[in-house]
Amino acid sequence: MSTEDPDSEGEEGHEQQAPLLSHLKEFRDRVLRVVVVVLAAFFVFYPFREPLYDWISGPLQAVLPEGSSMIAIKVAAPFLIPMKLALVAAVFVTIPYSLYQLWAFIAPGLYRHERRAVWPLMISSTALFYLGAAFAYFIVFPIAFRFFAFVSPEGVQMMTDIGEYLSFVLTLFFAFGVAFQVPIATILMVRTGISTKESLAAKRPYIIVAAFIVGMMLTPPDVLSQVLLAVPVWLLYEVGILVAGRVQPAPGDAAGGTGGEHGG
Repeated sequence: MSTEDPDSEGEEGHEQQAPLLSHLKEFRDRVLRVVVVVLAAFFVFYPFREPLYDWISGPLQAVLPEGSSMIAIKVAAPFLIPMKLALVAAVFVTIPYSLYQLWAFIAPGLYRHERRAVWPLMISSTALFYLGAAFAYFIVFPIAFRFFAFVSPEGVQMMTDIGEYLSFVLTLFFAFGVAFQVPIATILMVRTGISTKESLAAKRPYIIVAAFIVGMMLTPPDVLSQVLLAVPVWLLYEVGILVAGRVQPAPGDAAGGTGGEHGG
């Protein structure tokens, strides 16, 4: 016959559930904060939704033939598309705050040396994402749209739907923002001991091929966009190798330092 006290078992189960419920409550609160900040930014951008769309469509408008313009195929598109852009812009500019909330949620569970390493990586990752989006807008868009306008068949007037255009540019923003994370991924692989600078350098030919495959998957189905994404990915990989050589741990060193340094 068992002599265990059922009440004590219930108390242990309750104690185990309490930290989980506490973490879930904290996660919910931080998500709500992000939603509130995004909505606040949306209401800031909303009055400027039309000038914002004029700005983001500027690279295409600059190469449209004289007398042509963008069009709206769907009835509600002139209202919904600029509003969608205002919401996307709100999410885009509040990325640092969203990442901070994520950081604040996971930081208590990290060692001190892990916190010192993760925080700079999050800042660098965010900056590279913005840099990738800026590269797409200021470098890729003018080249790509000029090329598309040039190769349009004779007798075909270039009149782009505003919804299709927004989907196109948002896809490229995301693709270039993600692609510009290559140096971060390279540094992490070396810093954690998954690979070495020498090993990554030896894989260069495979990375070049992979960069073009990634460009094919992440960008719209045109060769120019794929090349304009693949070449920066390759160059960023080279940058990552150079930086990784400085953070590569010496043989015998622990990648993460000593344990038992959790911060409160």
